[in-house]
Amino acid sequence: MEVGRRSAMEYSNTKVGKPLKMKVKFVDDNEKDVVKASDALPLPLYITNAVFFALFFSVVYFLLTSWREKIRTNTPLHIINLSEIVAILAFVASFIYLLGFFGIDFVQSLILQPSNDIWAADNDEEEIIIKEDARKVPCGQALDFSITKMAPIASPEPAPKVSPKVFEEKAMIETPPPTEEDEGIIKAVVAGTIPSYSLETKLGDCKRAASIRREALQRVTGKSLEGLPLEGFDYESILGQCCEMPVGYITIPVGIAGPLMLNGREFSVPMATTEGCLVASTNRGCKAINLSGGASSVLLKDGMTRAPVVRFNSAKRAAELKFFMEDPENYETISMVFNKSSRFGRLQTVKCAVAGKNLYMRFTCSTGDAMGMNMVSKGVQNVLDFLQNDFPDMDVIGISGNYCSDKKPAAVNWIEGRGKSVVCEAVIKGDIVSKVLKTNVAALVELNMLKNLTGSAIAGALGGFNAHASNIVSAVYLATGQDPAQNIESSHCITMMEAINDGKDLHVSVTMPSIEVGTVGGGTQLASQSACLNLLGVKGANREAPGTNARQLASVVAGSVLAGELSLMSAIAAGQLVKSHMKYNRSNKDVTAVASA
Repeated sequence: MEVGRRSAMEYSNTKVGKPLKMKVKFVDDNEKDVVKASDALPLPLYITNAVFFALFFSVVYFLLTSWREKIRTNTPLHIINLSEIVAILAFVASFIYLLGFFGIDFVQSLILQPSNDIWAADNDEEEIIIKEDARKVPCGQALDFSITKMAPIASPEPAPKVSPKVFEEKAMIETPPPTEEDEGIIKAVVAGTIPSYSLETKLGDCKRAASIRREALQRVTGKSLEGLPLEGFDYESILGQCCEMPVGYITIPVGIAGPLMLNGREFSVPMATTEGCLVASTNRGCKAINLSGGASSVLLKDGMTRAPVVRFNSAKRAAELKFFMEDPENYETISMVFNKSSRFGRLQTVKCAVAGKNLYMRFTCSTGDAMGMNMVSKGVQNVLDFLQNDFPDMDVIGISGNYCSDKKPAAVNWIEGRGKSVVCEAVIKGDIVSKVLKTNVAALVELNMLKNLTGSAIAGALGGFNAHASNIVSAVYLATGQDPAQNIESSHCITMMEAINDGKDLHVSVTMPSIEVGTVGGGTQLASQSACLNLLGVKGANREAPGTNARQLASVVAGSVLAGELSLMSAIAAGQLVKSHMKYNRSNKDVTAVASA
């Protein structure tokens, strides 16, 4: 007997995240035909519908023609003859039939059905026929492309003691096999009849969608994702804002450097990294700073940028718009148009650059506690729409013309700044340099000049006049939910070291013109990253003084970079770099033994 399984999906709620109700009907091929309501009609259903459609439109045409004639001859409309009475009755009867046949289903669709799904594929995807497999094995094992799992090796007697150089593998928690219902969906995803990206919308359960997508991916590729965790993550929290088509999540260890004494406050700095020695080195720098009285920072500038590119028919017209945008008399009008996009976004400056008949306009605005890319983009779009009135020949090529410049090393960010521009400094006492950092002031000053300044200049560095600012920025960004790609411009840094107090003490500073951070939006709302922001005391938006939390986070980033620079430069000056990395950044485990196990 062949059994067909039809799944009719009924959404109980249009919001993703609600459970999906499904009716599964098992139909035996030998069953008698089910009696339908339409069998009671004297004519086939399609002929009956055609008759009532024709009757409905015919009487409507007749009545409209009759009423038009009465209006032309000034005859009262309420005076009707027998033919009009029959037409009205026919109209009512046909209307009731059509309403009952089509209207009820339409009303139910408005109340019970979800809104149109932009990811929805063809209608045939909604019905999946799955035939019963004749083989008496679980569904997952019956597939030719399923992944074979190795059976555990039975040990009749206690296992011998393994050398400490061999990894002690933890027993993996096996994922339960998919249910019969999920198995059908997995097969449909593998066959391509259900798009993988539409699972969240169709199922209404983000966790279930990730599990099904993961299993389908393993079957298609033939590769196991056993080491990639699936359980223990809130997939609802990333829907529509952080990640599409998830199949799991990665784990990055988070270490704490500090406390870092900055502007009279202590901060425990979370750092997410897989590089050994990084947290330990930064922590040593924090210790040296704290024992010397702490560091101080100053916010020099705070403004996110976006630079659209527009084109004209001539360079003259491009220059005319440049003069218009930079004219102080027009600033108030432009800022009013820009600022209506957000209650936090406030236009600060507009700088223009002409390249032939193309014009690049670099808008800078404050963005509160958000990093602000979306905020400034909305304001720029408002201004572009406004400019079309006075410059109808302006052709908008792109809302971003790379004069911003986002996620790329650029001199404009190094010179003009982007995001938060911060300088952080500290005076390290001479005895702290020798006892904690294991070097001396003169060696640090000389190394900084030859490495960070001269060496970077010879290399043609752009904003890279430092030892390893990117290391600290990346680790703090990952821990606090920032955009990791913006590490590129956020790591622009020049490290300065100078001997003071007759050469006894060391003045060290880092100047970072484009730290791009936020405490709301994006990955900051995820549970782990939100906890790290809470540790720093900058979680969410500051309601009393918008923007304060994001600026404080930027200062912590700069202070952490200062600590990291101080410690690494000391390790190099003392000749300890290789030794420390051999101790903290190399595994003591026998990798070959693990590979052969």
